[in-house]
Amino acid sequence: EVQLVESGGGLVQAGGSLRLSCAASGITFDDYAIGWFRQAPGKEREGVSCISPKDGSLFYADSVKGRSTISNDYAKNTVFLQVSSLKPEDTAVYYCAAGSWTRYCSGSGWGPDYGLTYWGKGTLVTVSS
Repeated sequence: EVQLVESGGGLVQAGGSLRLSCAASGITFDDYAIGWFRQAPGKEREGVSCISPKDGSLFYADSVKGRSTISNDYAKNTVFLQVSSLKPEDTAVYYCAAGSWTRYCSGSGWGPDYGLTYWGKGTLVTVSS
């Protein structure tokens, strides 16, 4: 059984930072693209960042580019998303997702979300002003 379990969300002041974790079980990182979406109340889901560990492809949405870093730890089978200089508009539920085609993640995009087979339950990030 495949599971993606997110952690690291919480309440943070604007300007602060967070590191989100996605612990994966039942998948092998090299066979997948894995990353993060977020959804704020009343807004569409947004692909934030992804990584394809096998070929090193990375993607960052413009909304987080320059203040985020995605990485993976093979030993822990975990993907991390470090976000700094947090803004109130970063407030959202952050979901980890994975798809069994590494090209779901490329320098130009992440997804489409309907192609990604596995999803976590999400972790809430609230940024106060």
